[in-house]
Amino acid sequence: MPLVRIDLATGRTPDQVRAIADAIHTAIVAEYGIPERDRFQVITEHPAQHIIAEDAGLGFERTEDVVVIQVFTQRGRTDETKQGLYRAVHDRLTEVGVASEDVFIGYVENGPQDWSFGFGRAQYVTGELGVPAAG
Repeated sequence: MPLVRIDLATGRTPDQVRAIADAIHTAIVAEYGIPERDRFQVITEHPAQHIIAEDAGLGFERTEDVVVIQVFTQRGRTDETKQGLYRAVHDRLTEVGVASEDVFIGYVENGPQDWSFGFGRAQYVTGELGVPAAG
């Protein structure tokens, strides 16, 4: 049950924004084996000058079309599994026209006690939901 924040510069069409969101979700479903409808995404568009994503020392430049992705999910997945997700997200995004250098992913892990799906309860803790297995 990842929660995914997608930040991008304004200027894309609604269909392009949806294609980016769909590509990211498709990659997560494929790599982590989550149900198709286990989808939680927040998409925020910003003026291009409000996203600053410079070189981290790798020697390339990003464009104003950078897509910044934050994946919030439960801990327990291996480094190899995470690397597979990064590759899958990259590959799916390049298929919908995002340049390789413009795919930026941050990964944040937490535990079952850190999620509430409503009603003021942590459903993984109360047992209303089974804690998903780390894939």
